[in-house]
Amino acid sequence: MNEDEYRITRKRMVEDQIAARGVLDAHLLAVMDSVPRHRFVPPDDLAWAYADGPLPIGYGQSISQPYIVALMTELLELEPTDRVLEVGTGSGYQAAVLGQMASEVHTVELIPELADQAARILSDLGYPNIHVHPGDGSLGWPLAAPYDRILVAAAAPSVPQPLLDQLADGGRLVLPVGGRGSQHLEVWNRTGQEFHCRVDLAVAFVPLRGELGWK
Repeated sequence: MNEDEYRITRKRMVEDQIAARGVLDAHLLAVMDSVPRHRFVPPDDLAWAYADGPLPIGYGQSISQPYIVALMTELLELEPTDRVLEVGTGSGYQAAVLGQMASEVHTVELIPELADQAARILSDLGYPNIHVHPGDGSLGWPLAAPYDRILVAAAAPSVPQPLLDQLADGGRLVLPVGGRGSQHLEVWNRTGQEFHCRVDLAVAFVPLRGELGWK
């Protein structure tokens, strides 16, 4: 498939998989239409790069379904000036979407090989505002805290306290919480020292690894 064919397939993905399901933020839809998802997919799965589902990327990890990437990004309610923390870099695709909508993104990946690969792809594509850090994302990334928005791309048994601590006043955190088989998205908002949580869509993510994730 050449770049023009990828572009046509990507546009169809945005229309049929994302906008048709109720994600209507015009800027977000434009970003989803611009980020080359096929660059983040293993060569053997390029034919399914824009399919309606997750794909394996090795090391027991996956690149999330396009709709879920869009939905979680929409739930963040990003502003162009926001500084964002992503936990679970994986392929780097979600970080690329965030980087197009926020001023700065710090993304943490426990598996060094995935962190290195994502950093190379993001650099090649020209995303200078995205910083990939190998490390335990369940502990956040305190060196650049606080963050206006935090997104966790792996399922936690409960919300890790360091992520709440690293959230700026007025900030928002979106993450999947639940058991190993199924979870619900939780949306946390911080006002001063108070935190408020609401539960959104049922989802299924790979487990969050690390000190405050699944053992």
